[in-house]
Amino acid sequence: MKIGFIDYYLDEWHANNYPQRIRELSDGRMEVAYAFAEIDAPHGLTTDAWCARHGIQRINSIEELTALSDGIIVLSPDNCERHEELCRIPLASGKPCYVDKTFAPTKAAAENIFRNAEAHATPCYSTSALRYAAEYRDISPEGIHAISAWGPAYGGGIGYDTYAIHQLEPVMMLMNAAPRMVLADVSQDKWYTLIIRFEDGRVATISGFAEGSPFAMNIASDAGNRVLTVESDYFGAFLQDLVRFFETKEAPVSHRVTINIMAVREAGLLALEHPGTWINIP
Repeated sequence: MKIGFIDYYLDEWHANNYPQRIRELSDGRMEVAYAFAEIDAPHGLTTDAWCARHGIQRINSIEELTALSDGIIVLSPDNCERHEELCRIPLASGKPCYVDKTFAPTKAAAENIFRNAEAHATPCYSTSALRYAAEYRDISPEGIHAISAWGPAYGGGIGYDTYAIHQLEPVMMLMNAAPRMVLADVSQDKWYTLIIRFEDGRVATISGFAEGSPFAMNIASDAGNRVLTVESDYFGAFLQDLVRFFETKEAPVSHRVTINIMAVREAGLLALEHPGTWINIP
């Protein structure tokens, strides 16, 4: 199976690490064969140099890459504002497509992207790899009262734009309820905390630390408090499921779940601009 990469620029961590792991985890049944990038990496290899280093054929248009590929990965992990345009053609193709985190800058953009896929019966999904941490596997959403999560927030400033998805994904998965409003507090460029209130009155918090932190969580449930720190190979587990998606064309994360996560992220950005004020989630 030939996989095509579509990226804003290619010399970034995800593009550099996906090809070998996908080949290994699929026992050679899949390979990243084609790549397209809108621009050369601002602080790295040019598109031509990246393709030469990885032994991947450069393609000069999204249309051609989509036609050649059996499955497509839309990357641009740090520039989600480019996803709507980068996804337009592949999500109209009917071929399985994974869209890297963060899926979309707004709830409306997320809905537009998925509307395109659904109109053309294109299997697709998006997720943070943290969804696949082994530490979460035996935790049932039933009986959870509240969650407090914390983790790193790299990426400039307090890092919410880039890294909040890695906490929002598992928190929303475990709370398993519709979010209604958020409130934020922030300390210069060092840390932030976001409180998420759900429709059933329960609350979860995420805190991000710009100078680093483990991914950790305190879960209050009917069974008592449980504190965990993520130490498993969640990236490998995610890629194993990505391989399975390309084989089965069955998306492991629903569109509605991802739309809700993007809605919380969008409201969180506004809440960080107005600390101490509850912001309704669109």
